[in-house]
Amino acid sequence: MNKKKWFYSMVWLTLALPSFGQKKIDNQPQIHGTLRGKYEYQTEDKKGRFEVRSARVSISGRVLPKVEYKAEIDLCDEGKIKMLDAYTRLELLNNLHFTIGQMRVPFTIDAHRSPHLQYFANRSFIAKQVGNVRDVGCMLAYNTRIGFPITLEAGIYNGSGLTNQKDFWTNSINFSAKASMFLPCGLNVVLSAQRIKPSCSVMMYDTGVYYHRKGLHLEAEYLYKHYKNNAFEAMSSVDAFASYDIELKKGFFKYITPLLRYDYMGDHSDGTLNEEGKLFITDYKRHRITGGVTLSIDKPFLSDIRINYEKYFYDKNAIPKVSERDKFVIEFMTHF
Repeated sequence: MNKKKWFYSMVWLTLALPSFGQKKIDNQPQIHGTLRGKYEYQTEDKKGRFEVRSARVSISGRVLPKVEYKAEIDLCDEGKIKMLDAYTRLELLNNLHFTIGQMRVPFTIDAHRSPHLQYFANRSFIAKQVGNVRDVGCMLAYNTRIGFPITLEAGIYNGSGLTNQKDFWTNSINFSAKASMFLPCGLNVVLSAQRIKPSCSVMMYDTGVYYHRKGLHLEAEYLYKHYKNNAFEAMSSVDAFASYDIELKKGFFKYITPLLRYDYMGDHSDGTLNEEGKLFITDYKRHRITGGVTLSIDKPFLSDIRINYEKYFYDKNAIPKVSERDKFVIEFMTHF
C-alpha cells in the first residue's frame, strides 16, 4: 500500500471509529395532543353548557440514548392555559430512571390517567378532588421482576403547585411513593402514599386493583386522607367501575363500550383556611352513580364519543357545587 492510500485509509478509520458501538437513536420529537369538547345538561336546574375541557399538546423525545424530555401544555383546562409537564428523564442504570422538573406525582390509579385514557367523560372524585396533584420536584423509578413485573416510584416535591415557583422557599418537602405490581392473568395491584402540606401536613394512602382481559376492565380503588393534629376530620374516598369493549363488525363505529361506575367521598377539605384560620369543607360528602356508553370510531382512546349520565346523592345539609349535580354528558375526545 502506498503512502497516499495509507493516509486516506487512516483518515476514514479515524472518522468512522467514534460511531462504532454507539446506539443509534431516533431524536425526532414526538408531538401528541388531546382535544375534548362536550355538552352537559343538568336535569335539576334544566340548564346546559358547551365546554372545551382539554386542549393538550405535548412534545417529547430523546436527545441521547439515556436522556429524554417532555413538555406538555393545556390550552384550555376549564378555560385556563396551564403548563402541565416539563421534565428531563435520565436512564441512570438499566431499569432505573431519574426525572426532574414539573410532573404528575406518582399516586393513585385513576388520578394518574391522561385525559384520553379516561373511561368516563368526568373524572372520579379520587382523580379530581382528592388525589389530583402535579408539582415540581424529582423522582426515581425502578422496574424489576420477582416472578412478575413491579414498578417502584418515589419522589420529593416543593409543594408549591404549578404556578408558585419563583419566590417559593421551604424547609419541608412533600413526598409520594407508589408500587405497581403486574400479576399474571391481567390482574394488577397498586399501593401508594403521599404527604402534602397545603396549610397543615396531610397524609394520604391509596390502594387499588384492576383487571383487564379481552375487553373487560374491572377496577376498584380506596383512598384515605388524614389531617395532622386532627385539623380536619379524616376522610375516605372510593372509586369502582366496570367496562366491556364490544367489537362491531360493520358500521361507522368499531367498538361500543358500556360502562358503570360508583364513586364516593366524605366531607373534604383541600387545605384552604377560612377567615378564622381553620380548615373548612370545600367538597361536601356525596355518592354518585355514573352509567353510559363509549362509541369508538377506531380503537378505544383514539377517537371516542362518551355518553354518560351522572346521578348524585347528597346529605340534606350538603351544599352542592354549581357543576356537581345530576347531569347528562356527551363528550367528543380525539387523541393524536
